[in-house]
Amino acid sequence: MWDYSAKVMDHFRHPRNVGEIDNPDAVGEIGNIVCGDALKLTLKIDRSTEKILDAKFQTFGCGSAIASSSALTEMIKGKTLDEASKITNKDIADYLDGLPEEKMHCSVMGMEALEAAINNYRGITTSSRQRPEGEKIICRCFGVTDRKIAQVIEMNNLTAVDQVTNYTKAGGGCGQCRPQIEAILAEILKKEREKKQSLLRKKMTNLERIRLIQETLEKEIRPYLQADGGDLELVDIDGHTVYIRLIGTCQSCPSMDFTIETFISQKLRQVLHEDIEAKKVEE
Repeated sequence: MWDYSAKVMDHFRHPRNVGEIDNPDAVGEIGNIVCGDALKLTLKIDRSTEKILDAKFQTFGCGSAIASSSALTEMIKGKTLDEASKITNKDIADYLDGLPEEKMHCSVMGMEALEAAINNYRGITTSSRQRPEGEKIICRCFGVTDRKIAQVIEMNNLTAVDQVTNYTKAGGGCGQCRPQIEAILAEILKKEREKKQSLLRKKMTNLERIRLIQETLEKEIRPYLQADGGDLELVDIDGHTVYIRLIGTCQSCPSMDFTIETFISQKLRQVLHEDIEAKKVEE
């Protein structure tokens, strides 16, 4: 049984703004009954200021879908379209004091219905709306595109396929699309790591970098070597190459090359977040 907040239960039991606005200025429809969740959002808008005067919803779904839709209408009334367009699914969940992760797709549905309504008001249709070239359906069971999957991963800092399923339903049907979801996730996480590495390289001076290499060798590598009667000496640092001399039992160890190329080099890469290589110096 999921643990719902008091605010979720209140909006489920006493939903606000249920129904449909007569002659609405904007309509946003998301999902379908066949897939289990559907939401229709209608808005009344002041055309001179683009302020949302009223918002109503009709939804077919679970208690979280009802609560998320109800919360969304309360959040957007009184806001301009530009202000409302900045509302994310996380904002909806936070407004409700949180949602179970398995129900986060309900908040995503609300965000998408709002986006669809704003596009409808501004005359941006599905066929004319600009999309990344090559956008395609990944999950055929629930009609989820690669664009939506990528957007939700980036917006919510997701790191696992099961999380993507919780937020989008993608992969929750036949499961055949899970390898594709995993590939999208891996690519986004890779770009995020590269971005962080780039920032670290820009922020770190050469002296700071050398000091970090020395500290890593001293505190995280030497103790392991010394435990087996070995040790190392730092000889030089040239660009991305760290020259070291192995001493003690490490000199004659048959795993010496593995120790340098795998253990030492990988440890340095983990700390410095860059392509760095340790090389041995012969006596």
